[in-house]
Amino acid sequence: MREDVESLDIKDVTANWVNAEVLARQIGERIKALADLSDTPLFFGRLDYLHSPGADQAEGAEGERFYIGRRHVHDHDGDPMVIDWRAPVSQPFYRASKKDPMDVGLRRRFGYTRGDITAYEDEHLSDPAEAAATSKLLQQEIERPRVGPMRDIVATIQPEQDEIVRSGLGGTVCVQGGPGTGKTAVGLHRVAYLLYAHRERLARTGTLVIGPNRSFLHYIEQVLPALGELTVKQATVDDLVAAGLEVRGTDDAPAAVLKGDARMAEVLRRAVYSHVSMPTEPVMVVRGSRRWRIPAYEIEEIVRELLDRGIRYGAAREALPQRIAHAVLVQMERSGEAPDDRVQDAVARNSAVKAAVKQIWPPVDPAKLVLRLLTDADFLAVHAEGILDEDEQKTILWAKPVRSVKSAKWSAADAVLVDETADIVERTHSLGHVVLDEAQDLSPMQYRAVGRRCSTGSATVLGDLAQGTTPWATRSWDEALAHLGKSDGVIEELTAGFRVPTDVITYASRLLPHIAPGLTPVASVRENPGFFDLRETSGTAEVVAACEELLRHEGSTGLIAADARVPALAEALTAAGIPYLAPGEETTAEARLTLVPASLAKGLEYDYVVLDEPRAVVDGEPDERTGLRRLYVALTRAVSGLIVTHSAPLPAQLAE
Repeated sequence: MREDVESLDIKDVTANWVNAEVLARQIGERIKALADLSDTPLFFGRLDYLHSPGADQAEGAEGERFYIGRRHVHDHDGDPMVIDWRAPVSQPFYRASKKDPMDVGLRRRFGYTRGDITAYEDEHLSDPAEAAATSKLLQQEIERPRVGPMRDIVATIQPEQDEIVRSGLGGTVCVQGGPGTGKTAVGLHRVAYLLYAHRERLARTGTLVIGPNRSFLHYIEQVLPALGELTVKQATVDDLVAAGLEVRGTDDAPAAVLKGDARMAEVLRRAVYSHVSMPTEPVMVVRGSRRWRIPAYEIEEIVRELLDRGIRYGAAREALPQRIAHAVLVQMERSGEAPDDRVQDAVARNSAVKAAVKQIWPPVDPAKLVLRLLTDADFLAVHAEGILDEDEQKTILWAKPVRSVKSAKWSAADAVLVDETADIVERTHSLGHVVLDEAQDLSPMQYRAVGRRCSTGSATVLGDLAQGTTPWATRSWDEALAHLGKSDGVIEELTAGFRVPTDVITYASRLLPHIAPGLTPVASVRENPGFFDLRETSGTAEVVAACEELLRHEGSTGLIAADARVPALAEALTAAGIPYLAPGEETTAEARLTLVPASLAKGLEYDYVVLDEPRAVVDGEPDERTGLRRLYVALTRAVSGLIVTHSAPLPAQLAE
């Protein structure tokens, strides 16, 4: 298929050089999408239907056989050889069971080792004599060592995951899932499915995956290309809102919480529209020998009507000169003239009209407005009256005056305020679908920023309330969806754990009553209970020894520690001659150990983990609850084994 595309000759099929460039680019993208992936087979399953899909079963139509793979593959005649996993005919591979065989006589799973078929496994779903059994190949694939970036799960999608993956484009889905339940994979595969089912629509409107940090995005960046999808953009929330602003400052926790509070949206709206003033003088338009006078009260009616319509500040400002010009045209028509649209446009550009608009509805620079709110106590007090009390206003005011937008040390929370203000002035462009991962750490104002990017589209929201590690962490998904502007979103919960071993998740779940009471603990479905050990140490040498022990196993190893302890551990690893990577860097044969600050561990996974000093992880956060949540994240990054090393006493919550 790739060779066919590469051999296309477009010299005689394009009308001009522009068409030729566009077509050449499309062909290049197609070639990229058809690239071979090392060690990745084209198919992983087979379905033997009892009857031809769509045929009348009463007529006894013969069944058909389909091979299921990551993408569609056809022969030289165009006949399908492998069916895309997203096609409707592939759905029974994930959903069919002994209770509901979905007209499937046989389901076959193929096992691979470095791209070569090494095993297969059959289930005769419509045979009552064959008992239902857990798939060994499925279990092996789930437990296969993790080396390198995150991989797709098309061969192991479970029925409850498949329901979410194939949910429609029109609705927003929120997935609550504990560690290892596959929520990130489900979200990415849902994007791939939507691009398959609604390709033309999403090609026009666009798709976006939002992650918590660059390391996380680097970790997941190969999943969609492996499925042939190359057009999905990736970004962090900070990337989205920091356009034109250099974020160099930080807020203390109280200020950050307040700036992220949804009440700030109304403060900003008031501040923007405070620039509108009612006219006090008429507008006099001179055209040739005629003068046309629009009285102040008539202009005021126009202004009040625009305010009542609730349209964006900038859109109303653009409409105002046209509305004034229309009032002039009405007078012209009454006097017997027959003006057309060209005359109205000319009047709207008249210097007297432009001067009146500038005075009544002046332009607003979002960054300058936010800067004034944060530095001018009187200006803030006027627009925050009845919304923020005096102490709250003092909390977000900057201590030192700032001369200009460029010299200001903007924080990440300030950038979100500027983004909100920009949307009040001019509507933010909306995409067709947005995936928001690790959503539990977003503030209400950040949710609003994401919601603006899918205001006319839909979203997939992924997260775990127990892993919220910011002072403003999400309290409930209903509240989060409301801030996102998707109150009608459906909330799904994944509770089957495919990544974290039983012994590890059982130990970590001791923290749940203290960090997220009411959440269902994850139940590991792995047959291998995993390796788990608690070790009291006297120094970094024993931590390094634990890393050396785990590196003897196949796969990746992560050393997770409180951020403050990372430099000392880095020095100890270097002294021991152990090469290590930073989060997001791809493992190699020479370097399979990653040194991970606890603040960056969220969303990452390693075959084996050494967790250094749980107490230091907790103490590194502003409050105990946030610290325990950070510890819960760190404890649940291991796929096969976990060693917890500590010289300080463990948090009391782990002893319960």
